[in-house]
Amino acid sequence: MTLSVFRGVRAVLFDLDGTLIDSAPDLGAAADAMRVRRGMSSKPLTEYRPHVGSGARGMLRVAFDMDPQHFDYEQYKEEFFVCYESCLTHRTRPFDEVVQLVSLLRQRGLLWGVVTNKAQRFTTPITRSMGLFDTATTVISGDTTPHAKPHPEPLLEAARQMSLAPAQCIYVGDDERDIRAGRLAGMGTVAARYGYLGAGADVASWGADAEVSSPMQVLQLLEPS
Repeated sequence: MTLSVFRGVRAVLFDLDGTLIDSAPDLGAAADAMRVRRGMSSKPLTEYRPHVGSGARGMLRVAFDMDPQHFDYEQYKEEFFVCYESCLTHRTRPFDEVVQLVSLLRQRGLLWGVVTNKAQRFTTPITRSMGLFDTATTVISGDTTPHAKPHPEPLLEAARQMSLAPAQCIYVGDDERDIRAGRLAGMGTVAARYGYLGAGADVASWGADAEVSSPMQVLQLLEPS
């Protein structure tokens, strides 16, 4: 895809997992701990990583071949959440180039923020544990508004909190629902190919305005200041 140049951008919004931070090691560890607790063999992180974008549903599918229709799913899901809460900042780190990207965005006088489907009970401890997020203007979690992505409301709420029109923002995410939400909100959209793209993801079909294969490429999409 040819890199588009977004004009009149005042803020860059990002998804969290798979876009700004690599949380796969902690998410996978939480699910794997449940396996080991039940006397099952451990699975490597490489099996969990492609399914991180699906959250608890993806982790439980890998760990136990369990889907939401399973009789015990809700019980397992809450156990997974408790396990994850106990380790969610142990191995989670920003992706390479993310800290530099945020610094350069701020040097250009741009605001930035986070819009994630991750519940606040997990988002807040993670963002508070990393200095990276000290300069974020807004952090919208999956339960901040009555709706989660792909509904546009979380993105619209982020724009409201920054006192900007949606058209003055672009949204960067690594899942099709991110692009759908951004388009519905009237924002420019960027697909992050370096994130948790599940096997066979057809990124070109998402309809993003642009795609990047590394965080720093986001700067190339912005009109020079």
